[in-house]
Amino acid sequence: MNFSQKIIDLTFEAEQKLVDTFARIDEISFKNTQKIMNSFKEHRVSEAMFNPTSGYGYDDRGRDVLDRIWADVMGAEAAFVRHSIVNGTQALTIGLFGLLRPGDIIFSIAGKPYDTLDEVIGNTGSRGDGSLKDFGVDYMQSDLNADGSFDFEHIRSVLTEHGSRVKVVFIQRSKGYLNRKTLSVAQIAKATEFVKSISPASYVVVDNCYGEFTEENEPTAFGADMIIGSLIKNPGGGMAESGGYIAGTPRAVELASYRLTSVGVGCEVGATLGQNKNMFKGLFYAPHTTAQALKTAHLAAYIFDALGYEVEPAWNEPRYDIIQTVITRAPEKLCAFCRGIQAGSPIDSFVVPEPWAMPGYSDNVIMAAGAFTQGSSIELSADGPLRPPYTAFFQGGLTYESGRIGIMSAAQAMIDIEK
Repeated sequence: MNFSQKIIDLTFEAEQKLVDTFARIDEISFKNTQKIMNSFKEHRVSEAMFNPTSGYGYDDRGRDVLDRIWADVMGAEAAFVRHSIVNGTQALTIGLFGLLRPGDIIFSIAGKPYDTLDEVIGNTGSRGDGSLKDFGVDYMQSDLNADGSFDFEHIRSVLTEHGSRVKVVFIQRSKGYLNRKTLSVAQIAKATEFVKSISPASYVVVDNCYGEFTEENEPTAFGADMIIGSLIKNPGGGMAESGGYIAGTPRAVELASYRLTSVGVGCEVGATLGQNKNMFKGLFYAPHTTAQALKTAHLAAYIFDALGYEVEPAWNEPRYDIIQTVITRAPEKLCAFCRGIQAGSPIDSFVVPEPWAMPGYSDNVIMAAGAFTQGSSIELSADGPLRPPYTAFFQGGLTYESGRIGIMSAAQAMIDIEK
């Protein structure tokens, strides 16, 4: 790969400025790794737990122990993690359909959820497809304030007016495809406490995707009833090849498990087919791998800010997920960014990404994903919908070294397109 002297010098400058930031990231990684290793020790993890099961999967000790470890690490009372969950959207669907009933309301208090949930909720798509709306579940929304804080007065008015009908208060931790700040665990904790003070029977459900292990604790440690995520993002550590998880209170997790399998069966079945080892190993790696992605994101923020682009978060701001946004202001620049990431990836570096009508999205989307595992967001990847202001959403980097190369490649592509 040929990088201009400008990019080489800018990268060196960034790393000098980020020394203290990188040290703080490493400290968080250490504390989360310590938490995981303590739980492994407490539950006496052994090689026998990696043995595969088939069929019904009865008495799969590895599966059952991993569920308990997941609960420990997430600061929850119960959890399940399964390789058979295909992505974060399915994990969220399992959780929401598990908790909601006809006549209930799902109330999103952090603005619009991620695009792929639109059809799940029933905000888009055809009637009769099986959305929550088809089953008589209504949707309400409260947008964040301009400063990224919760609109507590509006939340209060909705909870007061609709009472027990508000079964799920939904919080998306990450920005998704919105140009807003990611929510910290402290912000989510404050919102959870506020909701419970008005409507204690409502379930607070957090879409935790992209946020795991960026802080020392997860939202379930501060009262959230359910958190949901994907194993091909942070918590799979780049080792899990598929899967998702749900953690939370015993009743919330039990209800979700009835949608994972069937009512009355729940988590007692489910053959692991030899995937336990990847999931145990992925969790073990997860804090360190997340740290590599965070360092890569800080580097990206510094370089693209220096090149004159709007970035969020800024290079010297704290991070609560692994996503970095770069506002390109032009479709050709968004495409150049993604093509630079693809060219700097270990897999399919020769491929040229093109925008396309990806299922579940309302706009054409361009995606760069030179990953060992298809769709793995903890690996070096970037994407964005082709709509103004043409924002590139960058995330991942299994190693800082490879992430560094990918960022330099994207920056070089952006410079080259301006010539």
